[in-house]
Amino acid sequence: MYAVIKTGGKQYKVAKNDVLEIERLPGEAGATLQLDEVLLVGGEDGVTIGTPTVAGAVVNAELVEQTRGDKITVFKKRRRKHYRRTQGHRQDLTRIRITDIAVG
Repeated sequence: MYAVIKTGGKQYKVAKNDVLEIERLPGEAGATLQLDEVLLVGGEDGVTIGTPTVAGAVVNAELVEQTRGDKITVFKKRRRKHYRRTQGHRQDLTRIRITDIAVG
């Protein structure tokens, strides 16, 4: 069984025991999460598409750790104008493990 969930403005296709990094969610390592914005659920009995979400469907996950992504450099330049700006960014991430996909 698999599902498509929406969190942090992005969509992820998940299955049981998948580990993925998503935008930062509050909580400590070992906590359990319920992701209820399930857009699609698929399995042996077919595919259920939500309008916009599947009613009663929930994805349970375990919070593995809070981490940060790689540092990126943002550089802006306008030629011949002596304009240069450099800025760095490091995204806060949460690593989760999918424990269960439940359809109400």
